[in-house]
Amino acid sequence: MFFSWRPYVSVAQKRANAERHLARMKKKGMVVQPITIEGRTIARSFWGASWCAHLEQFSDYDNRLPRGRTYVRNGSVCHLEIKKCEVHAIVSGSELYHIKITIEPLGSGKWAALKRQCAGQIGSLLDLLQGKLSDGVMAVVTDKDDGLFPHPKQIKMKCDCPDSARMCKHLAAVLYGVGSRLDHAPELLFLLRGVDHGELIATKADALTAVAAKAGKGRRLKGADLSDVFGVDIAQEAPEQPAAPPARAAKRGKAAARPVPPARPPRKVAPVPPVAPAVAQRTSKPPAPKAPRVPRRSSPPSQATTSHRG
Repeated sequence: MFFSWRPYVSVAQKRANAERHLARMKKKGMVVQPITIEGRTIARSFWGASWCAHLEQFSDYDNRLPRGRTYVRNGSVCHLEIKKCEVHAIVSGSELYHIKITIEPLGSGKWAALKRQCAGQIGSLLDLLQGKLSDGVMAVVTDKDDGLFPHPKQIKMKCDCPDSARMCKHLAAVLYGVGSRLDHAPELLFLLRGVDHGELIATKADALTAVAAKAGKGRRLKGADLSDVFGVDIAQEAPEQPAAPPARAAKRGKAAARPVPPARPPRKVAPVPPVAPAVAQRTSKPPAPKAPRVPRRSSPPSQATTSHRG
């Protein structure tokens, strides 16, 4: 029995064969998600580049990763879909090969430790997805053993190509394709590890709430605190106005259906003349007229006085 190599197929021919196959799958309702690389850089964002750098740390993948980079750069990954703890892909080679990669979910203990170490250090959900993290948080999430990225022992790979190696070039291309996909959808990394990325932000909100409660401010965060947590501007709510008293409900039955008669005009009343206040009459008698004054007559001089003068 002799082993013979398969005839060489150019990249252009591979792409043409893949396009025909994918066109038939699209007619059946499949949503095709190809990996397109511009230039030689496979991943440019923090999450995508960190994923690729994490893979290259392990010697298990040294022999196959270079061929995988070539495949993903020339567009051989025709379809790549990331689900919870799974990756499904189609790679164009001499034929179209179907690939399934299963990744163990992140352990609850490791996830709790990550949340505890990142509590209050991530500004907002947008900063998390864009990779705008402090050096300390970056070191925590990219740790080789206790970070978000999987260890080779946690990755199970299967390709239907004839290569019997644990990692063929098609699998290596798909792993690099995951890094490229994280450039556009970094939240898929958390889906792939089976955790909710919003919990990293919730830890900061819980910390702020606890601080506010200790300070006597209650459990409700102010708009400024929420803006700091989520990285967006939140309009302040206007103070609530007291509700108007409810109007009396209309009487039920026939009384509610009867029209209300118009109000009668007020009756005209003649004005009453003002009454002068009564003055009490005095009963005292008028004063009596005074008697006329009679002039007093002068008395004649006495004799003794006359004789003295003579």
